[in-house]
Amino acid sequence: MNRYTFLSATLVLAIAVLSLNIPLQDWLSLGLKRLSTKKLAADLIVKNAVIFTSDASLPVADSMAIQNGRILRVGNYSSLQDLVGGGTRELNIEGKVLVPGFIDSHVHLIPGGLQMGRVELRGVNQKEEFVRRVKEAAGNVKQGSWVLGGGWNNDLWGGELPMASWLDDFTADNPVWLTRMDGHMGLANSLALKLAGINNSSNDPNEPTGLLIDAAMKLVLPLIPEVSVNERREAFLRASNLALTRGVTTIVDFGRYFPGASVEHSWEDLSDVYQWADSSGKMIIRVCLFFPMETWPRLIELIKKTGRALSDWIYLGGVKAFADGSLGSSSAFFFEPYAEEPHNYGLQVTDPESLFNMTAASDKLGLQVAIHAIGDRANEMVLDTYRSVALTNGMRDRRFRIEHAQHLAPGMPARFGEQGVVASVQPDHLLDDGDSAAKKLGVDRAQQGSYLFHSLLASNARLALGSDWPVANINPVGSIKTAIKRIPHGWKHAWMSSECLSLNDALIAHTISAAYACFLDNELGSLSPGKLADFVILSTSTLDDLAEGSVTVEATYVAGAKNILIETGPGKLGHCSVASLKWDEDHGAKQNVI
Repeated sequence: MNRYTFLSATLVLAIAVLSLNIPLQDWLSLGLKRLSTKKLAADLIVKNAVIFTSDASLPVADSMAIQNGRILRVGNYSSLQDLVGGGTRELNIEGKVLVPGFIDSHVHLIPGGLQMGRVELRGVNQKEEFVRRVKEAAGNVKQGSWVLGGGWNNDLWGGELPMASWLDDFTADNPVWLTRMDGHMGLANSLALKLAGINNSSNDPNEPTGLLIDAAMKLVLPLIPEVSVNERREAFLRASNLALTRGVTTIVDFGRYFPGASVEHSWEDLSDVYQWADSSGKMIIRVCLFFPMETWPRLIELIKKTGRALSDWIYLGGVKAFADGSLGSSSAFFFEPYAEEPHNYGLQVTDPESLFNMTAASDKLGLQVAIHAIGDRANEMVLDTYRSVALTNGMRDRRFRIEHAQHLAPGMPARFGEQGVVASVQPDHLLDDGDSAAKKLGVDRAQQGSYLFHSLLASNARLALGSDWPVANINPVGSIKTAIKRIPHGWKHAWMSSECLSLNDALIAHTISAAYACFLDNELGSLSPGKLADFVILSTSTLDDLAEGSVTVEATYVAGAKNILIETGPGKLGHCSVASLKWDEDHGAKQNVI
């Protein structure tokens, strides 16, 4: 009610009271009653659904009312009838399953979008196909241009590592850089090695095979031309479209920060891409951004100015550091050496003193800290660091995270629970590690301490599921199946069946627990009154089908709105269209289907 209306009503009331001699208190009672009965109407009511809410107070419902992008009420259809108004729309789901929008707890969004336009080597299981794809790409670029790509996994073709000599015959005029699937190793051809000054006398690496691991990648990465602002924006839009069609409405983004990469990339992407997209209405998924831990003072200053939420689309999450490398690159840090390399225990990427000092400084000023740790020794180092920081800075709700928590020594899952550390894990990594873990660690170590999802939950640790895209596919439906089944490629049985999750636990870990893990559980993660109306409609009428992986995403809603995708391509940055998106897993071909 505006001021003019209020004054007019007051004047009418006064005239009525004076002329009709009706007691003032009766008029006031009548007016308040009319105001109190003004109807609260929903914009949208979703009905005839099998709703998994991720809310323990009401786990299952069949209808939901939405207003202004937020949930008004969840329950049965009859309980929402008082919220129906003249402008209320109804959406009949026809018995389909509806779940909260999935939260992917670990993504590299812009690198994933960039990879969609480069040499795609994910899934290649033969040396000949690896070479063919690179040769084809090299034939399509001009002389002197870099050939970039990635996603290769040497374990798929028997374990032999690729070498520069595989590529040199057809790339004499083009430098090549191809990252392994985990981002901790890359292959350069001889021209790229020459440009980097790497030869037989170089200290790191010892032999110029073309393979560079973790920090050694700094020798080549600075030589690769920076991707332009428009290229990064296009990559972001492509990646956002893909995420949305997979049912992902929120991602925790660790950006272009990898060992050997510039710490400036995350900050450049914040201003050049994310804030650009937000200010121009091109955000279609929500992002929670983490920044290199070395830059914690800059993040503190930004949060002081803006707060943690830049908008309903962009949240400033915290800072990230690395404790070790990866299993596939034999650089994850272990107590015992690698089975085939008796002198290799992996790499300690950050020394403990530096890790403690940066973590303590960041935590003291209220930043959330996430640290990458894969090997058991790296995980213990991070847990020790977190315990020391908590004792130094005092108790508070800090929600420390360990990214990956892939291989744990006996007793470590209990420490996650005791210390309140979030285990941010990626189930689909175990699909690729099933055979390689046994080779690299030995059967006993691989079977006893790998991907201990159930043990972590049983120890009261918070589990948050993600993909690590583009290392693995961004596909929560597939990730949930993997967490439940744990059957690697080519296997007929589960890898440690005792560590399988239940369907309920897997769904919770991809929704409300994932929201908790990034301090967004008051806004997202469950279909609860007051929260943002992000949800996904699946192609099934029974939740059990999720465990079998026979389910697809039929529609994704963000703030109660359906599938608004962004067209990409030259001259189309940010043009919106209502569409669905099909993705060809084998060839990466994208089609808009209006």
